[in-house]
Amino acid sequence: MADNRAGIDSTTKEFIIHRDLHGRVAYELGTAILRGDFVPGSSLPREVELMERFGVSRTVLREALRTLTSKGMIQSRPKIGTRVRPREAWNLLDADMLHWYSRVAPPMHFALKLQEMREMIEPYAAALATRNHDAHALGKLEKAHRAMVAAQNVDEWVRADLEFHLCVLAACSNELLVPLGVLIERTLEGQLRLNAKRAEVFNASLAEHTAVFTAIVARDAEAARRAMSDLLGVTRARIEG
Repeated sequence: MADNRAGIDSTTKEFIIHRDLHGRVAYELGTAILRGDFVPGSSLPREVELMERFGVSRTVLREALRTLTSKGMIQSRPKIGTRVRPREAWNLLDADMLHWYSRVAPPMHFALKLQEMREMIEPYAAALATRNHDAHALGKLEKAHRAMVAAQNVDEWVRADLEFHLCVLAACSNELLVPLGVLIERTLEGQLRLNAKRAEVFNASLAEHTAVFTAIVARDAEAARRAMSDLLGVTRARIEG
């Protein structure tokens, strides 16, 4: 396999490797905490032990620890060491954290938590989109819906399904909802793929998506809210089934 980093100057290559190392350590320590290997209130091993465990320098380790500190997971104090913070301090609405959590949480537990979040947000977002969408947003939503109609396999369906839900959030014209879509994108894709595989056919929920799309086009807020609730009800039934 060709080295994709060929041609990069040595200083840049060293930076990339350094960044990759501290990202790996942050991921492994972060998932260990999320998994419960280090419970809230407990101390992490000393720096020397962690450096040996991960085979990294003190600089790399400290960058990884700063990453976890910024996500609310740990706190370091002189003469006390590094302790795991209470769970309520963890920023699970961080893209990395949410992705890490999806990797270690019991699958059913995580799927239902994500589903609860969607049920609180998406029906209202669909209603809001009926009032706030412009021609550009509607065009993107229509394109996503057409891709769902044309999908020939699970992969095509999941890509179009994910884009459809992100387009609904974008059509709200609320700048705070768009980052939310980006935040849950990776974990939502996994849930959509699982739901498609559990259905009788991968596009079994096309009619429910079409109802959402039709209501948004018609600017019928109540119909859009109800259609999205119905769609999410189908999703929940597949998760629990």
